Amino acid sequence: MNRVRKLIIGGAAFALAAIVGVNVPMASAQDTPAPGKRPAMRGDRMMGGFVGAPLISIALKHKTELNLASDQVANLEKIKSHYTSQVTPIHQQLTANEKEIAALMQQSPANLIQVKAKIQEGEKYRSELRYLRVEALENGKAVLTAQQQEQLKTLVRSQHERFSKQPQAS
Repeated sequence: MNRVRKLIIGGAAFALAAIVGVNVPMASAQDTPAPGKRPAMRGDRMMGGFVGAPLISIALKHKTELNLASDQVANLEKIKSHYTSQVTPIHQQLTANEKEIAALMQQSPANLIQVKAKIQEGEKYRSELRYLRVEALENGKAVLTAQQQEQLKTLVRSQHERFSKQPQAS
């Protein structure tokens, strides 16, 4: 019985350490954004190389090159604003959740039932954020013509190539 218990606790501790190790940088990046800034999005690649709301920001930044009409600009700004207003409170909840997990882990012994519940709660927040990114992406794509979507993909690709060719500071 003790052997099984040690195995379960060891496995849970390892899994939690892995989750915390991955989520600490994410939690720090998800603090409330500065006014006028979108919350940080990390690594959520969607089909065709598009990412959620940052893609909309890129399209708005390059509205002249994309030859966006004024109604397209207004629609994209509305989508971006709606997205930001939806994700900001979820990011705040996720950050608070991660802090609660960290506090639970400071207890000795940690209450694994509470930790597990908090981890599951955090995953619900993450899935909601992912869905909201997909929704913003699809709404943004619907505003653009097929030609504008291709131009935007090319812009994003060239920006990515320029960024990846810059020497990285060590």
